[in-house]
Amino acid sequence: MNYQPPVGHEDTDDRMIQNTATIADHPSEAEPSNGGALRIAIIVAVLILAALIAGWFFLRSANQTPAAEGTESQAPQITVMQPGSATIEGTITATGTIGARRSLPVGVVGEGGRVVSVNVEQGQWVRAGQVLASIDRSVQNQQARAQAAQVAVARADAELAQNNLDRALQLVERGFVSTADVDRLTATRDAARARVDVAQAQLGELRERTARLNIVAPAAGLVLERNIEPGQTVGAGTSSAFVIAQGGQMELRAQVGENELQRLSVGVEADVSPVGSTESYTGQVWQIEPTVNEQSRQGTARIALSYAPGLRPGGFATATIRSGTTVAPQLPESAVLADSDGSYVYIVDKDNTVQRRAIETGMVTANGISITSGLTGNERVVLRAGGFLNPGERVDPVTRDE
Repeated sequence: MNYQPPVGHEDTDDRMIQNTATIADHPSEAEPSNGGALRIAIIVAVLILAALIAGWFFLRSANQTPAAEGTESQAPQITVMQPGSATIEGTITATGTIGARRSLPVGVVGEGGRVVSVNVEQGQWVRAGQVLASIDRSVQNQQARAQAAQVAVARADAELAQNNLDRALQLVERGFVSTADVDRLTATRDAARARVDVAQAQLGELRERTARLNIVAPAAGLVLERNIEPGQTVGAGTSSAFVIAQGGQMELRAQVGENELQRLSVGVEADVSPVGSTESYTGQVWQIEPTVNEQSRQGTARIALSYAPGLRPGGFATATIRSGTTVAPQLPESAVLADSDGSYVYIVDKDNTVQRRAIETGMVTANGISITSGLTGNERVVLRAGGFLNPGERVDPVTRDE
C-alpha cells in the first residue's frame, strides 16, 4: 500500500526549504532584524525596572504617612487642667472630748458628819453661795450656845472690874485708896475686857465651823455631778461631793497633729459636731496647750463653746477648725501622686509629652489639695490615670473646663 501525502503538504515543505536557502544565501539581511529585537527587550526591561522602583518609593511614602497618623491617633486621651491660683481657706479636722471649760469640784470643808439634806440635782443651775447640801450640826450648835454663855460671863466680869475701878478713882481723891490699888484695879479691868474678846472670838470660830457644815456653790454655774445623798456620812476634806461647770461654759479638747498644730492660733473659729447629733456649734480656740504627747505626737487645742443642751461633758465630737487662708494652686486628690521620692504630678508639655513634676502639698480642703511649691498654676496637669502613664509618653490632652 503506497502512502499518499496530503494535498498541499508538499508545497508547504517546498516553501520552507526555499526560505531557509534564501537566509543561508543572504546572512546579512537576518542579523539587523535580531539586533532590533534585543534592543527592544532591553528597553522594555529598563522601563519595567524603573516602574518597579517608582512603585516601591510610592508605596513606602504612602505607608509611612498613615503610620505616623495612626500613631498620633492611637495616643491615649488624657484629661488635664490648668489649676491657676486661688485663695484657699484651710481647715483642720480634729476629734476630742467635750468637757467643762472651768470644772469646779465642790467638797466638804468642815468637820464632816451625816448628810441631812441635798438641795440640788445634776443639770440644775446654781448661784454663787447657794447651799447645795447640809451636814448635821446638832453638836456644833450646843457648843456655840455654851460659848455664847462664856461671852456673857466675860462681859459681866469686865463690867464689874470697870465699876470697881470707877469707885477706886473716886476714893483716891479722899486718900482712902492708894495709887497702887488703882493700878491693880485698872489691870483687872483690862484683863476682863480681853477675856470678853477671847470669848467672842471663840464663839465666832464655832459659828464659822458650824456654817462650814453647809456645802455651798463657789460660783454660779451648771451642776454636772452630784456624788452624795441624804444619810450618807462624809469626812472632812471630801473633794468631789459636787462638780460645777463655772458659768455653764463648755469646751472641746481637740487632739491635733504636731504639724497641723503649727498652723493654729488662738481666736480662730471652729465648728463642733457631737457624735450622734445633727447639730453643729460654733466656738473659738481659746488655748493651745504648750506640750505635745510623746507617744501620739499630738497636741491639744481647747475650743470654747457656749452652753447648749446638746453639748454633753464626756461626749465625743469632731471639730472643723479654720486654719487661715493662702493663695496657691489647688488640685483634686486624684491628680496628686506619691511614692518613695515624695509627692508629684504629671504635666503635659507643649509637645503633648508627659513629664513628672515634684511638688509639695499644703492645706487639704473639701475642694482639693493646695500645692505650696512645684507648680505655678499655668501647667497642664493630668487629672487622673496618672498611675498608668510614664514620663516621655505622648498623649492626646483634653482640657477640662473649670
